[in-house]
This record gives sequence, structure tokens and C-alpha cells, in this order.
Amino acid sequence: MSDPVNHPEHYQQDGIETIDYIRAVLGKEGFVAYCVGNVLKYASRPKKGKYAQDLRKAAWYCNRAADELEREGRV
Repeated sequence: MSDPVNHPEHYQQDGIETIDYIRAVLGKEGFVAYCVGNVLKYASRPKKGKYAQDLRKAAWYCNRAADELEREGRV
């Protein structure tokens, strides 16, 4: 079953999720900035039609950024 928030099918290729590739390329600081940018993007588009889903995506990116910061000891 497809999960458009946590594991969207269209962001996977050969068993690798795009988010993991982005993290590897950008490093921690760049990845946290990327996540925060996505929080802003998803939280600011209520006219797109799926605002509840977009808010869940914003929360996902917010949590992922927080997880990255906690992994390196920043709270």
C-alpha cells in the first residue's frame, strides 16, 4: 500500500529512497536546511487541495530535521 507521506512510491528507485540520497549528498547541515525549506513549502500551500496531507508532510520534514540535530547532539 502506498504511503504518500512517509514513503511515497514515486521517490524510490532501485530500493533507495530519494531522501536518503539527498541526505548523503548534502551532509547534515545542508540536509537540515533542506528539511526546513520543505516544512515552509508544505505548510504554505493551503490552496493546493490536500492541505491536511501537506501539513503531515511538513511535520515529517520537521521531525526529520530534529532527528538529524539530535543525532549530532544539538537539541
